[in-house]
Amino acid sequence: MAERVDKPVETGSELDALLEHIRRARGFDFSGYKRPSLERRIRKRLDAVRLNTYSEYQDYLEANQAEYTQLFDTILINVTGFFRDKQAWDYVADEILPQLIADIPADKPIRVWSAACASGEEAYTIAMLLAEALGHDEFRRRVKVYATDVDDEALTHARQALYPPEAMKTVPQSLQDRYWEERGGGIVFRGDLRRAVIFGRNDLVQDAPISRVDLLISRNTLMYFTPETQARILGQFNFSLSEHGFLFLGKSEMLLSHSELFTPHSLKWRVFKKVPRVGIRDRLGFITGAIRNDEDEEPGRYAQLRDGAADNSPVPQVAVDSQGFLAFANHAARRLFGIGPSELGRPIQDLELSYRPAELRAGLARAYEQGAGVNLGRAPWSRDGEPERIFEVEIAPLHADGAHNLGASITFIEVTAHVRLTQDFDESKRQLETAYEELQSTVEELETTNEELQSTNEELETTNEELQSTNEELETMNEELQSSNDELETMNEVQRERSMEVERLNMFLEGILGHLGVGVVVVDGDGAVQLWNDSAYELWGLRGDEVDGQRFASLDIGLPTEPVQGAIDAALGDGGEASVVSVDAVNRRGRQFSCTVRALPLRTRTGNSYGAILIMSGLDGGPPELVS
Repeated sequence: MAERVDKPVETGSELDALLEHIRRARGFDFSGYKRPSLERRIRKRLDAVRLNTYSEYQDYLEANQAEYTQLFDTILINVTGFFRDKQAWDYVADEILPQLIADIPADKPIRVWSAACASGEEAYTIAMLLAEALGHDEFRRRVKVYATDVDDEALTHARQALYPPEAMKTVPQSLQDRYWEERGGGIVFRGDLRRAVIFGRNDLVQDAPISRVDLLISRNTLMYFTPETQARILGQFNFSLSEHGFLFLGKSEMLLSHSELFTPHSLKWRVFKKVPRVGIRDRLGFITGAIRNDEDEEPGRYAQLRDGAADNSPVPQVAVDSQGFLAFANHAARRLFGIGPSELGRPIQDLELSYRPAELRAGLARAYEQGAGVNLGRAPWSRDGEPERIFEVEIAPLHADGAHNLGASITFIEVTAHVRLTQDFDESKRQLETAYEELQSTVEELETTNEELQSTNEELETTNEELQSTNEELETMNEELQSSNDELETMNEVQRERSMEVERLNMFLEGILGHLGVGVVVVDGDGAVQLWNDSAYELWGLRGDEVDGQRFASLDIGLPTEPVQGAIDAALGDGGEASVVSVDAVNRRGRQFSCTVRALPLRTRTGNSYGAILIMSGLDGGPPELVS
């Protein structure tokens, strides 16, 4: 490669073009990250590959796909640790968890979300604390810890739950003895408790949040985003938390400017309580549908309406559902019209907003009837002690899947300046003529001081830039250094394991297959058991947690596994073939019967087999345990 010439990296449009290219190519949207930090991290990669400009680097990415991994590892600073800021974690263990456990009924699950979990240390930290507070049996029965990040490699590391001994130095020895085991030169989290910690990819900027969360942990993550992106993420966090839930942030995050979403519970330890939005979840049945009991529910049409109303309008905006209830008001609209939490979920006709500054009900009817946007024209608006402002009001219907009517988005575009431009022109002209005469007398003075002022301005800009850079560096330098060290130490340790999609699929399958009345076993591509329903337990006497992850062929049960292995191999082979085999077996009660085993392949959309379903029944197709 040619010798690198030192010259400034372009900014502005070229960087925007590079970020848009990354978003289209890999789905990562970095537009919400703080610009100076983003430029600094990308510059590090440009220096590493000896390039000068963002456009050159974009061409380099297109030609070298592996560079994306290096770039994402550089931008996504995966710095974390067990019991990081130990005093803060002590406060959570001593004050927050006992209160949460007391507030949540004993028959209800406890849901925790570790957002931006990196390599998973904080997720396992809260898992240990909850297991200590509840006991191991209650922990396995009630707790789900959802740990998410945008970095797939970090998630792969986290799923392994395997860490080097030096990473455990902040974990008390008593907890190491109870929750960690030595394996292959490292230390691994206990397998029976590991299943309560679920890892998955989630982009806080783009993806829908996890709902009904009792404790949300997001430490030293918000500080990398712009204020606008922080506000959006915090709105998602507010929606995620249950009414009694807590938000646990890092030591650099205060939330003093978001009092409408969160109120401090302990500002010293950065623990916050949700500010409830009265009536939202009950009123928005048209968006969310029936509240499901799934562990990982999808936000459905609520995300469509909320994202459509919030993301597509930079001006004051509200949204109403098809029943006429106020479903959403962005920050500008709440400030402009004084909309508080109690107004959300109320009928629009009960609010002053329905007729002032413009008559909205007739406009909504027209928009629904025409199925298109309606412009209500310009309307004046004023409040006591403030000058009159003029807004152009537009109504746009919102549809789900291009058909079903969700409601409507109403925007208020301020046109005060345009309306008053003609009125102010003559007055401005007169003032400018007077000012011109006055300016003429100061021209010579301005000319003599211009160079001094310009020099002073450049020094002030440089000083301000240095102060901002220093402040950011103080907050992130330690994490960047630790990230670089972690990258060198763990580069050869990361391995691929099953994806979160398979884990979620298993959760749905457990609910479905548990009531079929026949023994059902799901194995992965290696023949290891991934699902074992209750009928299989009744048949062979082994519980699901006893066989999870074990090879089916190695199980000590009353079913001869050797004849079945051929059917499994056929289902797992190229193309994946279904087959049936009958063998003489003995159920857990000692009764002999002829067991029919159907092996069905699990295929991807491309037709490749990645697992198999084994359905075990008697000759008549009924439950095998009833066959004598």
